[in-house]
Amino acid sequence: MLHLLLIAWRNLLQHRRRTLLLGSTLAGISVLMVLLLALTGGARERLLESATLTSSGHVNISGFYKVMPGQAMGAVTRYPRLLEVVRDEVPELERVNVRGRGWVLFVSDSHTLKTDVIGVDLEAERDLRRVVQIVEGNLDELSRPGTALLFEEQARKLQVKVGDVLTASATTFRGVNNTADVRVVAIARDMSMLSSFSVFMPNATVRELYQLNDDTAGVLQLYLKDMKDMAAVQGRLRKRLEQEGYRMMPTSEGLYWMKLQSITQQDWTGQKLEITNWEDEMSGLHFAVSMMDALGGVLVGLLLLIVGVGVMNTLWVAIRERTQEVGTLRAIGMHRWRVVAMFVLEGFVLALASTLVGVVLGLGLCAALNAAQVPVPQGARMLLMSNAFYFQVGPRALVPPLLFVISCVTFVSLFPAFLAARLRPITAMSHLG
Repeated sequence: MLHLLLIAWRNLLQHRRRTLLLGSTLAGISVLMVLLLALTGGARERLLESATLTSSGHVNISGFYKVMPGQAMGAVTRYPRLLEVVRDEVPELERVNVRGRGWVLFVSDSHTLKTDVIGVDLEAERDLRRVVQIVEGNLDELSRPGTALLFEEQARKLQVKVGDVLTASATTFRGVNNTADVRVVAIARDMSMLSSFSVFMPNATVRELYQLNDDTAGVLQLYLKDMKDMAAVQGRLRKRLEQEGYRMMPTSEGLYWMKLQSITQQDWTGQKLEITNWEDEMSGLHFAVSMMDALGGVLVGLLLLIVGVGVMNTLWVAIRERTQEVGTLRAIGMHRWRVVAMFVLEGFVLALASTLVGVVLGLGLCAALNAAQVPVPQGARMLLMSNAFYFQVGPRALVPPLLFVISCVTFVSLFPAFLAARLRPITAMSHLG
């Protein structure tokens, strides 16, 4: 085998022009594959990070409470006891965010806006700073009671700026309208659909607005050490909570405020819990992530098709040029399988060397583009939830180019190699062109 490998290497060196042409093509395609997979992987990572830090945990325990059948709100009562059960049942748990939830009407001097409210504890959610990009004001101010963070589109609709005071109006457990004044302390950059229906306020302010006790929350957002454990954790939690006497709701897709209308029409009172994951809560973003993966797969497939056709044609031409050589080798006793192995190894060596060069170049280009912070076009920012392209370099971006290109080139080398091996020695040696 080493002898055949040496022959393949010498053949590549002997035909330098063809080797450089095909090798540069394979290296270029490898660079494109690294960039493509790093870009889709980076976009996917940013989408997941933004979704799971702003609107949903990996797994969520939501609560709905009804004092009367025709009125519902999002609330988890006596959540410290529930938190103990979670920590006992979920060893995969990394951390928990306790958040408030509400559906609030905001009134400025000239406009109104009814939207979802997310209650946060800024001191406990330091990671929120990674995804919420402040364009005006100071995020640290959100730790003070009676404050609010708006996104750019919401600030434009309400025609307010940092320092302005809004009146927040909501309906409490008992159907009483309550109001509270909140001061806008920060305005953040829009983040796709996440920012079109979410206003952040301190948990204490949400409880004050809804007149809730300190042991009442809107949702427990669970973050796991590995997101792959979501389904298993959901199943165990549902079974354990039912054993603990909690009333459970079937899991449904959509954000909690989208479910309020249907829950209001259901004939029950008291509290029920629902266990969801980020895919249930953010079904729209889950579709976007799936589409990115599918688009990446289609583009990679097209690149591999181009590689396969080009390599097969080039090797076919090379075999025709070396027909006499093949005949001579067969005449001196080389078996057909060794002829096949010689041409396949030639394709393998070329693919391996070219792909390694392409991957190294792709890594360098990804690092340079990340450092340059290439801006995302305005129209794509709402989808990618980022102002700059991010290329995620990891096994997801490196392994496919190495394996796919090498496998593809090696595989398509088999067909012309088998044709070469089938040549009769006397016919091949007498071939003049």
